[in-house]
Amino acid sequence: MKTKKLQLPLSIKDIIDLYIGDRVLLSGIIVTGRDMAHRWLVDKKPDELRDELHEGAIYHCGPIMLKEGDTWTCRAAGPTTSIREEPYLSDVIQEYGLRCIIGKGGMGERTAEALMKYNAVYLFAVGGAAVIYADTVESVKGVYQLDEFGVPEAMWVFKVKDFPAIVSMDSHGGSLHKNITENSSYHYRNLINR
Repeated sequence: MKTKKLQLPLSIKDIIDLYIGDRVLLSGIIVTGRDMAHRWLVDKKPDELRDELHEGAIYHCGPIMLKEGDTWTCRAAGPTTSIREEPYLSDVIQEYGLRCIIGKGGMGERTAEALMKYNAVYLFAVGGAAVIYADTVESVKGVYQLDEFGVPEAMWVFKVKDFPAIVSMDSHGGSLHKNITENSSYHYRNLINR
């Protein structure tokens, strides 16, 4: 299986060339966001992050950050469970022109429909690899809502190089999460019907 190197921001062609199971290495700007951030993006529609999010990536992550003087360093950046953002993500994709969501566990039907409609993908990041992901962060370009949300919930703007992930929901309607659920249910039903 080939690994695709992608440079953010992502074009529509970048997205339609991706299919479930593809491995990617992302470089460029990604923005972290968790529950409070998604609600803020939907309710307030702030302009501050439009440039970073347009054709960009949001990473479901509550990083561990260290401040030395005026400089922030990312110490750990593991993914958090994405399904909590299901009520918001379709609107975020549409409003900000988002091309890529990164997290763990997959998303629901509303987000899957938005991925197809607006040409975006969901990338699976491996839980337990927080230090590996932090090592891809070359610099911290900024932070939004730090005072209001606190360190893990703030929206951190990272410049990353070769951030590894797997396409688990594509813009063509493919979903590894759905496939696994269906296959597991099929095998379970066969097992109990013996």
